[in-house]
Amino acid sequence: MPARSPLTVLLAQPRGFCAGVIRAIQTVEHALQLHGPPVYVVHEIVHNRTVVRELSAKGAVFVERVEEVPRGAVAVLSAHGSAHSVFDRAERRVLRVVDAVCPLVAKVHQQARRYASEGRAIILIGHRGHPEVEGTVGSVGVPVHVVSSLREVAALRLSADEPAAYVTQTTLSMDDARSIIDALKQRFLDLRGPELDDICYATQNRQDAVRRLAGEVEMVLVVGSPKSSNSNRLREVAAECGVAAYLLDEAMQLDPAWLRGINRLGLTAGASAPESVVQSVLERLSLLRELEVREHEGSREQVRFRLPMAALRATVRRPRNSLRCSAPA
Repeated sequence: MPARSPLTVLLAQPRGFCAGVIRAIQTVEHALQLHGPPVYVVHEIVHNRTVVRELSAKGAVFVERVEEVPRGAVAVLSAHGSAHSVFDRAERRVLRVVDAVCPLVAKVHQQARRYASEGRAIILIGHRGHPEVEGTVGSVGVPVHVVSSLREVAALRLSADEPAAYVTQTTLSMDDARSIIDALKQRFLDLRGPELDDICYATQNRQDAVRRLAGEVEMVLVVGSPKSSNSNRLREVAAECGVAAYLLDEAMQLDPAWLRGINRLGLTAGASAPESVVQSVLERLSLLRELEVREHEGSREQVRFRLPMAALRATVRRPRNSLRCSAPA
């Protein structure tokens, strides 16, 4: 029988869905209501199995390539953003496109294209192979140099006097990007880029919350997908603070052995992880230990993004990179 000693669980604040993820999920749901199933979604709308499973049950069909969508069908493009080539291929298949790109990602695309129009070399701070990075690289129209470390900054084949500009993957935080930006400023004489506070608010907020948690607990559980950049980073942040940290996509992945000797536990969730999974983890914990659950102190996010109503009509279109925020409903 597992030990039944009490376990204090502190819930991070904020945690879970960000405004961009909420908007993306609601976009798929509204497309299903407006057009009826099936609605095809190119790539996972966000990196979470529970979200994909729930939307599939409502009639969404997830595919990896535009070419898998039947001609003339409705296709929703992921919140991570899509390259221009994706829109070109969709147009050739006469697909009715709904672009669910996060407005903050769309803003990065706009910034990169503006800097490119000024004749600047474009540097993207991010992780190669991540869908958001691939979408940004494919939306600019000129070569993009991707860097994720100080070593890669030093290896850039660009002269110090070449006009340059940087943009960042939104799922980085200010802390992740700061050292690389500083290295770029030392490397280039003429460098432009967004302010640090242009980086995604949600990523920074969740990392700050984990740091606050880590000072008061012996272990941190992060609910999120192994594919999720921001979820993986939350686990890393907790580990860097000197506490045991584990990433789990679903409650059944929780190993009872993790709890041995643990009396205070922190629980958080990545920006694409639903609160329902957090609650499932709490239910599983309650089967193993007597729980005292408390909300940890932290900020409550007020950002909301409006749905892309024009795009929901589903016509073949290039992305409309407008950034519109509203107060909570």
